[in-house]
Amino acid sequence: EVLGRMPWGSNATLLTQVCHRDQAGQAVYKPRRGERPLWDFPAGLGRREVAAYVLSDLLGWHLVPETVLRQEAPLGEGSLQRFVPFQVEEHYFSLYEDEAHHDQLRAMCAFDLVGNNTDRKSGHCLLGLDGRIRGIDHGLMFHHEFKLRTVIWEFGGEPVPEPILTAVEALASNELPDALSDLLDPFERDAVRARAQALVRAGCFPIDE
Repeated sequence: EVLGRMPWGSNATLLTQVCHRDQAGQAVYKPRRGERPLWDFPAGLGRREVAAYVLSDLLGWHLVPETVLRQEAPLGEGSLQRFVPFQVEEHYFSLYEDEAHHDQLRAMCAFDLVGNNTDRKSGHCLLGLDGRIRGIDHGLMFHHEFKLRTVIWEFGGEPVPEPILTAVEALASNELPDALSDLLDPFERDAVRARAQALVRAGCFPIDE
């Protein structure tokens, strides 16, 4: 059930109530029919939203709220992402001021590098009421051409922490699981592994030059 439209999104972004038997919760619904056409990304950005969730879980970082594709929904096919209550005054730059958040933000940085996030804005980093940082708005990821656009540059030149590097190396060294590869085309699949391999070889976060 659609509760209303969420502000500031360039595409249709709707807050919904979802129910299953005796359970209920809220989710963010992005219908395909509400997308604004882009010259460099094909339609169906919801598929990339789901792929971002899958990638985050494969890496073991759980940075993206649970996200699925739904064919039957009020406005047709689209992605559905669990709504996580968050502290609205916080964003990447305010979170960076607290060193206690740096490990989570480094993981977000590596996630964006491997996934080729072309739209990491400050407001796309949310501090949940549970104290965990999560990322949202991942429809513009996984392009086979390197198009990284992000606000996260503060870790440039630093060595990638060993736990992050180990997770990325495991992804780089193996075929992508079907849960991720089925959501990407062959060029995008190869590019994910290539970016993961490049980060492992570099061993440090890139510098914005």
